[in-house]
Amino acid sequence: MKIARLATIVSIGLTLSSAPALAQNINKREARQQHRIAEGIENGSLTPKEAARLERQEARINELEAKDRRSGGGLSPKEREELNRLLNAESHRIYVQKHDKQGK
Repeated sequence: MKIARLATIVSIGLTLSSAPALAQNINKREARQQHRIAEGIENGSLTPKEAARLERQEARINELEAKDRRSGGGLSPKEREELNRLLNAESHRIYVQKHDKQGK
């Protein structure tokens, strides 16, 4: 009984302590994706139209994150999951656009 209670307390503590780290991971991913878009513009692997489309989608994701954070108490696990899903899809789009040989 005491072990189960201790395990529950430890898991709650770990969850609460990892919440800021998870939010930081989302911000790092967004920054990394912005950097990848900038690289594509610099090296010519992204056309201006492709870059503009990717930038608009990044802006939508940033707006959604800001809205979710304003809704109170930071990001819920469901909101974090949705943002990660959107960031995964955007990362894939960046890769595809950078490697489609249209810019070079």
